[in-house]
Amino acid sequence: MKLGIFVNTDKHIDHVLGLTKAALDKGHEVIIFNMDDGTKLLGNPGFTGLCATPGVTMSFCDHSAKGLKVPTDGIPEDVVCGSQYNNAVMNHDADRVIIL
Repeated sequence: MKLGIFVNTDKHIDHVLGLTKAALDKGHEVIIFNMDDGTKLLGNPGFTGLCATPGVTMSFCDHSAKGLKVPTDGIPEDVVCGSQYNNAVMNHDADRVIIL
């Protein structure tokens, strides 16, 4: 199963981390897409470090990050700088999507 996690706030990082770990422990894949205030989490190495975990992919909306002046220098290369297209792909590919 593929779990999508749509992150549009910066208030639930512990939930994102916990849900990701629980899903991986069950053998599932996790797709994370960040936009709006969720892009503020890109400055947290514990959050962006998830992309280095086997079974996890992560992307963010460049438009949101630029609009909020979120620095994107130093983000791991595995985190895809994208657009709403990445959100659409996550929603298409995921079996279930959680919004935080």
